[in-house]
Amino acid sequence: MQEAAGVLKEGFLVKRGKVNLPSALLMYQNAIVSVSLQGSHEKLPTNGYVAAVEVAMGHIVRNWKVRWFVLLQDKLLYYKIEGGKKEPSPKGRILLDGCTITCPCLEYENRPLLIKLKTKTNTDYFLECCSREERDSWALDITGAIHAGHPVQVQELHRMKNSFKLLENISLHHIVERMCDSSTGIKLTRNLQQGNRYKETFTGSALVDWLISNSFAVSRFEAITLASMLMEENFIKPVGARSTEATRFSDLSEQFLDDSTALYMFAESSKKNISSKEELQFNISELSGTIVKQGFLVKQGHKRKNWKVRRFVLRADPAFLHYYDPTKEENRPVGGFSLRGCLVSALEDNGVPAGVKGNVQGNLFKIITKNDIHYYIQASSKAERAQWIEAIKPLT
Repeated sequence: MQEAAGVLKEGFLVKRGKVNLPSALLMYQNAIVSVSLQGSHEKLPTNGYVAAVEVAMGHIVRNWKVRWFVLLQDKLLYYKIEGGKKEPSPKGRILLDGCTITCPCLEYENRPLLIKLKTKTNTDYFLECCSREERDSWALDITGAIHAGHPVQVQELHRMKNSFKLLENISLHHIVERMCDSSTGIKLTRNLQQGNRYKETFTGSALVDWLISNSFAVSRFEAITLASMLMEENFIKPVGARSTEATRFSDLSEQFLDDSTALYMFAESSKKNISSKEELQFNISELSGTIVKQGFLVKQGHKRKNWKVRRFVLRADPAFLHYYDPTKEENRPVGGFSLRGCLVSALEDNGVPAGVKGNVQGNLFKIITKNDIHYYIQASSKAERAQWIEAIKPLT
């Protein structure tokens, strides 16, 4: 899936669909007919265009689709993947001239890894990444492309990225009150770590995102320092091995972790519900391992043999590989298997290997479970394939 020269970055992202205005107008016309047939004498909106958009916003499902994105100097192209291959022509493009970017974007509660792009024609694009690190990398590269040719703006962006200047007269009590707000506060979730189940927790990276999104900090460095102050003043506390271990560092700035596996909770909510591993359901215990690697890969289905983009998450202790449908709102695996006793190997790039349906070539690897179930998976490059194989082999 390599592009021609001039490409700044490329990879899988999940894109939210846009409103189809002609469909919205048709819905509006149908609504008028429906009201007339029912004998209603209600006054309908005179501005048909606005009403149609309102209907569309309320009733057209904004679905999420995985696309292959290619960042160029002045635009962002996205392609549809069919049969494990990128289509030759782009599905669409986002012109970067005059764009504004928001990252982190927390407009969707169940999608914390979003980038929001607003074009100069006020069209919003929401792009979801696979990890916080990948999101920040894409945001940095897109921002650089937007401001290319404007050295003063680029210098200001670098200054803000490395800035350390907290708000004057900042109130930690005010921040905590905002964090606890039921509608705009930080989202509290249940988390499982090393057999312990914790209620009403949030991750370190989620708190950093929230502080930046709510304008309490400009850079991640500022947000980490602010979060460390909240912990030092006993407003929040670490829970779980990952975040608790970090508190042993003498440097305050190293005690709070900007990490999606480090758990924290409000100090007054110190009671946690702990269950032993033996009491956990099997499917929950599978997800309790440490995340070793995650990313988008293309997988062949077992029944229809079609190829779908999935978000793969590799865990250790216990060793499992799960895959998720990134177009769904639920953050639950659609499949997965234990890696114990598995065989993993790269497939030759010359010709279509046995067991693979369709003209899919390049960057393929195969995993055979101890129950002799074969999984055919495609990476976006040979380097990425090698990284996945290297990460999986020690866990088999």
